[in-house]
Amino acid sequence: MTGIEGIIGGGGSLQTLETSAIGKDDFLKMMIAQLKHQDPLNPLDGTDFTAQLAQFSSLEQLSNMNDQLKTLGLYQASLNNSQAANLIGKEITAIGNVIKVDGTSADLTYNLTEGAEKVVVSIYDEGGNLVDTLDLGSQKEGESSVTWNCSGIAAGNYTFEVSATDANGDVVPAYTMITGKVMGVSFDEGSPVLSVNGQDIPLGDVISVNETG
Repeated sequence: MTGIEGIIGGGGSLQTLETSAIGKDDFLKMMIAQLKHQDPLNPLDGTDFTAQLAQFSSLEQLSNMNDQLKTLGLYQASLNNSQAANLIGKEITAIGNVIKVDGTSADLTYNLTEGAEKVVVSIYDEGGNLVDTLDLGSQKEGESSVTWNCSGIAAGNYTFEVSATDANGDVVPAYTMITGKVMGVSFDEGSPVLSVNGQDIPLGDVISVNETG
């Protein structure tokens, strides 16, 4: 059997022959077909029918909730896109490791998840070559910043990484942060991505928006 009749079993009960999901309209059609084709000698029990009506009500509520969630998701995406566009030309602080060198010094900012006995900052050029190393000694937990003397270093974009260990030599997790002006916005699968210091920064990685002079 195929179609509606193909999913109606004996005794007037609904039996799905396929595992694919059905919508509320399909469910309602099956209930109507069930009433039309029920066995007169074995009519559908009222309790069973009430249970199926409850199932239909639940299915309709889930369908409506799904539609509302889709609308909410579209609204949130639109809001995020609008917020990202408004950041163009503004200076932000975000998770990242690209610094722009165009003078004699540059600030390197990072955050330690706990206090460290030894902290070393390594700086690389665009080709991945190590150009400088800063041994900062012990550091407290939280955000820290160091000024890198980059006089004599060619202008351009550089990356830095932070290595930290505690008194036992165990690694202390650290993450780097950058500050720069948002030069543009692109979208990766609908999610806004900011262009800062030549690096793509997801909107969710922005920590703060800074006042500009």
